[in-house]
Amino acid sequence: MNGVIERRRQYLHLMRQLTLEKGYFTTTLIQDVAGVPRSTAQDWINRLISEGCVVIKERKQGRLPARYAAMSAVPSSACKRIFTTVDGEWVEIYHDCMSGACAAFCGYHHAMAAGALTHVHREGTLLRECARIGKNPVSIGPYPFPAVGVTGVRRDGDMVVQEIHCIGGPAYSLTDMMSGAQGVIRVTVKKKSGVVEGEVFTKALTHMIIGIDDTDNPGGGATFALALALLQHLAGMKGVIPIGHHVAMLNPKLRGKTAGNSCSFIDLAADPSIVAGIKERALRFVNDEALSPEWGVAIRSGFRVPEELRNYGRLVREEVVTREFAGYIAGLHGIALFGGMGVIGALGGISLWGLDNAVLLNVKAGVPGSTTGDQSLWIGQEPFRKPLQ
Repeated sequence: MNGVIERRRQYLHLMRQLTLEKGYFTTTLIQDVAGVPRSTAQDWINRLISEGCVVIKERKQGRLPARYAAMSAVPSSACKRIFTTVDGEWVEIYHDCMSGACAAFCGYHHAMAAGALTHVHREGTLLRECARIGKNPVSIGPYPFPAVGVTGVRRDGDMVVQEIHCIGGPAYSLTDMMSGAQGVIRVTVKKKSGVVEGEVFTKALTHMIIGIDDTDNPGGGATFALALALLQHLAGMKGVIPIGHHVAMLNPKLRGKTAGNSCSFIDLAADPSIVAGIKERALRFVNDEALSPEWGVAIRSGFRVPEELRNYGRLVREEVVTREFAGYIAGLHGIALFGGMGVIGALGGISLWGLDNAVLLNVKAGVPGSTTGDQSLWIGQEPFRKPLQ
């Protein structure tokens, strides 16, 4: 019996591997790779079909053989979404998992390995990693070494390719699960010296950040709620993958604020061909739903936040910034502004993108990446009045 169980395991592994690599397998492929008679290969295929481990993808038609695919009792993929956005030579890698524990495991080992990654951050089940295009080899192995690492990231036409080395559980995820995640085009794998080496291909998407402010009035409404509704609205567009919704506190001493003075911003990954359509739909939605005539929207493509833009984020939390200065800063960084006075806070949201919630929600926490020194590029501008006392 043990021999039968072991052969079943070997055949099922082979069928899963062929399904991963080709999307299907045939009786002839099993016969050739396993080195067994055709009747034996067919018997095992039929047996695993009856057990629900294999399905018929295409029935035999004339000279075209039947095609099969391996199934599994284990979830087809613990990886819900894997996608990538690009900004010049930089890549943001997003891995949305079914389990926060699995995301934490990968985040811990990816950070330990470093490799091509410069930053690893986790929010619940979403793992966000930043990499610069290039290679940086890592040592993978049992404890105390990392079990998985991203050794390289490259562009291949309109795709991003992650080069991953791993062992153990992460190797199973790479060979059996990642290809089933939304956003993954294909996965290739090979084994070398006990380490599984794989390449994960995803579309090179545009990273869009949309800041929103001043959509409510003293009688009702809430900017955070409208921003969240906008994210859900845009997520319905083909070619859009929603990433997140954030709230950031601005200057709490500002006169005329409806409450604590916070703005919202959302980010999403989009096929480059629909960026213009996203802008149009976002503006139409906010214009229809906002309760204040001073609503403002800021839209930016890309995720790298330069120091001067971070400085604006600091100023909008400490000073009273003018609309004209917001337009000046937006023009320097290719950010589109729409609407009334709300564009000041909307741009503030974009300038604070990528910071932890502990910073976003606490104006006393400062703004990492900003400076308080000479602002030579602002000569001739009037960015703010004196701080409110």
